Amino acid sequence: MSEQQPVDLTVASPFVAAMKFTVTERSGTRVAGHVDLGPDQHTPWGVVHGGVYCSVVESAASIGASTAVREQGQFSVGVNNNTDFIRSTTSGRVDVVAEPVQQGRTQQLWQVLLTRAEDGKLVARGQVRLQNVPLPG
Repeated sequence: MSEQQPVDLTVASPFVAAMKFTVTERSGTRVAGHVDLGPDQHTPWGVVHGGVYCSVVESAASIGASTAVREQGQFSVGVNNNTDFIRSTTSGRVDVVAEPVQQGRTQQLWQVLLTRAEDGKLVARGQVRLQNVPLPG
């Protein structure tokens, strides 16, 4: 299932908006986008905080997994997030691609890769297990 409506994460919450994650493609089998990194996401030591990567990984996987089960009246919530930080970054665009490893009736497993736009080098990678739950209401 492909979704044509854009995902505007800036209206979710100040925390989600602070990630600066822009989704450019979403379906139940792929989510793509980018993050523009800079001083707003730095640690006291001047590099991007690993929590930004964890949050982007979680968001990308959740968007894809939820899109995959929406027609069944469900959405997906993360139950485990393992994110590896491969190389530090201070600023620049990072491309994000999320794809499912496994999609089951009750759970899904998604892999998310974050690569530097300038050279394609891996910055972080994550794997998120998600639980499919009924939509509220």
